[in-house]
Amino acid sequence: MIDQLEKWDKSLFKFLNGTYNDLFDFLMPWISNKWVWIPLYAVLIYWLVKKSEGNIVFTLISIGLLILISDQVASGILKPWVGRLRPCYDPELADSVHLLKGCGGRFGFASSHASNSFAVAFFCWLLLKDHLKYIWLLIPWAALVAYSRVYLGVHFPGDIIVGALIGIGSAYLMYFCLKLLNKYLGNRINNS
Repeated sequence: MIDQLEKWDKSLFKFLNGTYNDLFDFLMPWISNKWVWIPLYAVLIYWLVKKSEGNIVFTLISIGLLILISDQVASGILKPWVGRLRPCYDPELADSVHLLKGCGGRFGFASSHASNSFAVAFFCWLLLKDHLKYIWLLIPWAALVAYSRVYLGVHFPGDIIVGALIGIGSAYLMYFCLKLLNKYLGNRINNS
């Protein structure tokens, strides 16, 4: 079963990575660059501070913990534990990978780019969906960032899918922890 999944993953990778063009060759390194998105993160923090229902300090701490959890599960735990080579290091594929920038570390399962972008997208969506009509656009943004990693030749689609699931799970975990904390503190303050 695992062997079949790996074959499908490699076939899908070859298709997605092999359909390159000049426009995407220009755009995808930018889309994948975490520093490019700092203005977006600043706007999201602004909206979270402005629209937060509860203690804003806990919301900001939750964001930090969210990124810590999603990043460490993907990179700190799974990558060394699973030890799956990135496509650009895979002996079967290395010579045929359309690689636009460096390959990165040897192991790619699971993608921390996918994990972190989906974590931010879902956490912000959960907190702001009742306040901002277009906040759902963060989800296709996260998918685009995740896809850029396959396009750039540094992740298999399976790395992306698992990374996205880690990010979504982390977002829901921190959202519910934040809600419980705000409820607990609200009850304590009201009862004092």
